[in-house]
Parts: sequence; structure tokens; C-alpha cells
Amino acid sequence: MILHGKPVAEKVLGDVRAGVERLKAASGVTPTLAVVLIGDDPASQVYVRNKKRAADSVGIATQDFIHPAGLSRGELLDLIRRLNADRGIHGVLIQLPLPKGLDEDEVIATLAPEKDADGLHPENLGRLLAGAPATVPCTPAGCLEILDHYGAKLEGAEAVVIGRSRLVGKPLAQLLLARHATVTMCHTRTRDLAGHARRADILCVAAGRPRMVTGDMVKPGAWVIDVGVNRLDTGKLAGDVDFDSVSAVAAAITPVPGGVGLMTVAMLMRNTLLAATRQVGGGR
Repeated sequence: MILHGKPVAEKVLGDVRAGVERLKAASGVTPTLAVVLIGDDPASQVYVRNKKRAADSVGIATQDFIHPAGLSRGELLDLIRRLNADRGIHGVLIQLPLPKGLDEDEVIATLAPEKDADGLHPENLGRLLAGAPATVPCTPAGCLEILDHYGAKLEGAEAVVIGRSRLVGKPLAQLLLARHATVTMCHTRTRDLAGHARRADILCVAAGRPRMVTGDMVKPGAWVIDVGVNRLDTGKLAGDVDFDSVSAVAAAITPVPGGVGLMTVAMLMRNTLLAATRQVGGGR
């Protein structure tokens, strides 16, 4: 089974569109996302355009804070503080990576956690760890959405996550634990990576290395979630999973492109709506 992201993302965006209309009708408030882009990285510019297009499609307003020539540390922190104080802004997207010389941890920590649309503020990550209501990072949330949509059985499953980044691996492990999976995290220092991977009923790969997981590393019948997006020398995109060999063994697999990447933008829209709803209601 190919776990296409498009129908899942369309369902999420449809639900968000309906939620935006309900919020507008009940409160007169239009959820608004501030988009902060520092520098002139071409990939970041593409991502921002895609996110703005999705926002337009569901009725979320956007405000742009685009600085291709860059900002100093003080100027960027001042901008974040102004957005924190602006009651007309409900969510803030700080497009990563930031240019060299800017501390991503400091910038994210300066953002008000209730406006953290990416779910990367230390308070939101801490609440996720504690099992409390939190804004969840978009890509891990999208992975769970795909698994649920296609009917994966998570409770009691052996789940292996390859990659331990703050953006994907760590929060994804917490989400799987919350669904009662038994989770193993693998990383660059893991001994016998293939042995761990072969035990997985649910194998999630977010390592940033093209086609590193091959068919001989996958348990027959496993569900494989490929988070990786790598540009090859040929110009084509490839995931962290070797699709051809793994799809011959796995029961289900996400494609690249067309899988998890589509979900990241959809979950950002959901996070923005939830942030606006909480702020209008006076809660988290």
C-alpha cells in the first residue's frame, strides 16, 4: 500500500477550512499567521510560498515579514517581541534555517509559546513530553495523521525512529509513545542499525541521508514512514528510504515526493487555527 499524503492533507485542510469559518462566524476573528523569512535561501522561499498558498486556500490570513538582506540579532528579536504583543497575530512561522550568526534556539525561545505555529518552543516541547495539551511540531504530527488515516495499529507495536532531531525524531517518538507503541530511537551512534530496523512494525526514517534504509533492513509487513527529502546530483528528489527495495518487503510505505511533505504544511494550518481558537477563548 502506498501511503499518499495528498488525500490526508486534503482532509486536514478541509477540516481547517470549516474550523476557520466557524471561528469567524462565532467571534468575527480571522486566524492570522505571521511569516518571518530572513535571508534569501531559495528552498526557504519555496516553502514559504507553499505555506502562504495553503493559508489562502483555507481562509487563514497571512502577514509577511520578509528580509532577504537579513536582520541583526537585536532587530530579529525586536520583531519577534512585536509579533508577540500584536493581538491580531495568532501564529508565527519563523522559517528555518536562519542565516549564520543567528541563534535559532534563542529566537524560538523568544517567541510566545501560544503563537508558536511550528511547535518548537521549549514550553511546547516540554508539554508534549509531559503528555499535556501542546502545539505539536508539524512534520511528526503529519506522520501520525498518515498512519491513522490508513489504519496502522500503533498500540503495542514495535516502533523504530531513525533520527533524533528536535524537529522530527524526538517529538515523533513522544507521539508514538503516547499512542502506546514501544519506541526505539536510533541515531548516528547506534550499533547494529539494521538489526533495530528489522524489528520494527512501524519504521520512521528522518535521518537526512538518501536511500540509507534498504529492503534487507525492513521487517516483512512493516509500515514505513519516510520523512527524508534529499536532492540528488541528478536533480531528482529521494527519501531516506530506498523505495524500490523497501516497497517489495513492506506492507505500506510513504512516497517521496507525495508523502509526509504534503502533511507538514497542512498541520501548520491546523496549528494556526488551534492557536487562534485558544487565544479567542482565553486558553492554551
